[in-house]
Amino acid sequence: MANHKSSKKAIRSSAKKRLQNRYQHVTTRNMVKKLRATTDPAMAVELFKTVSSALDKLAKRNIIHKNKAANNKSKLARLVNSLQTATA
Repeated sequence: MANHKSSKKAIRSSAKKRLQNRYQHVTTRNMVKKLRATTDPAMAVELFKTVSSALDKLAKRNIIHKNKAANNKSKLARLVNSLQTATA
């Protein structure tokens, strides 16, 4: 256990930050799953905008690596494009 006042505060604040980061990460993962499950092209385009924004925010805050965010966005963009060309 920490002995100093500042280290006790650091433990509390890091636990709070960890919970926030986990919440944002899980929420974004669920949005990605929802996008992968959709078959409607118009809905997929709208979801892709929000998902790519969320992935960029996670990468900016170092919750996930920037290359992982770029990789996910690339795969999702290909999925959305394939949905659009399949209906056209």
